[in-house]
Parts: sequence; structure tokens; C-alpha cells
Amino acid sequence: MENETKKRIITMDDVENHPMVIACIRQADSNLGVLGYTEHGFRHTDMVANTAYRILKNLGYSRREAELAAIAGYLHDIGNVVERSHHYYIGALIAMNILKDLGMEEREITEVAAAIGNHDEISGHPVSVCSAAVILADKADVHRLRVRNPSFVKFDIHDRVNYAVEESVLELSPEERVITLKLKIDNNISKVLEYFEIFLSRMVLCRRAADFLSARFSLVINDAQLL
Repeated sequence: MENETKKRIITMDDVENHPMVIACIRQADSNLGVLGYTEHGFRHTDMVANTAYRILKNLGYSRREAELAAIAGYLHDIGNVVERSHHYYIGALIAMNILKDLGMEEREITEVAAAIGNHDEISGHPVSVCSAAVILADKADVHRLRVRNPSFVKFDIHDRVNYAVEESVLELSPEERVITLKLKIDNNISKVLEYFEIFLSRMVLCRRAADFLSARFSLVINDAQLL
């Protein structure tokens, strides 16, 4: 039909340069800053997108599957522009509208939406390789760079744990199909036990995501293997 939007291959560049994506990510990060949350801006979206892409490419999935994971990773927190509690499914709906506007094929839109809607540890589940990669990439981004107010870390356990993480690396061993999150934590700021206190549900979801990719999730903190 003449008026039907022509479907085309949508790339990360298309998504990153869409005016609504830029506006939503900027406002969403501002909203969370007011609420006292860690950074959820362009640094975080870039990190999650790149890591999700790397996970699928290194584990042998197609370039397009990896790019869809990157797109979902870039958009996964966009729902925070509306509100925090249900940002995962609000974000999925916002992303569907944006990707439709760009002319993405319907099957790929639903793939991205499902990954966004399932990335949160409260109610999320790995339902596809795309969603599994986004889960792992998102939960791996624990670092002091995300803390907005370092002078107040002693008052909030989430800020304290994030600020204590001096190094955070997600390593992939394709042959053994092992996905390892390696952290270096300053015990003078936060104890390892505090990490598990607030992030245990995230690590459980990471293990499920790795299982979906026929891989094993491993956690190493200060050179000690804990999972």
C-alpha cells in the first residue's frame, strides 16, 4: 500500500539519533537523579548496548541478533521518563512506538519490546537470546561511576555498594560458555556481604539468563569465586 511505511533494517545509529530517544533518555536520567537513583543516562545505555552485543556475538549468535540486543539494551531504561516502578513495560511500549516510527519490521519490534519488558529483576525472565543478553549486560554495570553524590554514600546502601566497586568486567569464555562478572570491591567502603544483600535477586536472574544462552554464570569478587 502506498501509505504503508516501508520496512527497513534499523541500526543502532538510527536509534541513537532519534530525537525522541535522546529526549527520553536525558529526561529519564534526570528524573532518577531527583529520586536519588544512580546514573541511568547515556553512559549506562551505551555500556549495556555494547555489552549485550558482545555477549551474543562472542557466543556465536548472528550479527543481527546481537544488534537487536544492542538496540534493546540502549532503550531498556527509557520507561523511566514516565515513572520508575513500572519502567520496564512502559519502556517496552515507548520503544515499540519509536521503532515503528523508524520503520522497523514488526517481528523485530516485538523482539526488542520483549527484552525491555523482561530486564527487571522484580518480574523479568529471559524469554529470548536478546532478553538474556540485556539482562546480563544491565546487571553487570555496577561501578562507582554511577554514583551521583559520592559524599553521601555512607547514608545509602545502594550508593555505598556501587561506589565500593572499583572495577567491573564481564568476561566471556565462548569455548567453555562461561560468563563471568569480575568485581573489585573496596572493603573499607562496603563489605561483600552488602553486595549480596541488595543484588542477590539480580545475580539469580543473571544465572537464569546465562542458562538460557546455554552458558554458566560466574561471579568473582576480589579474586574469590562466589558463584
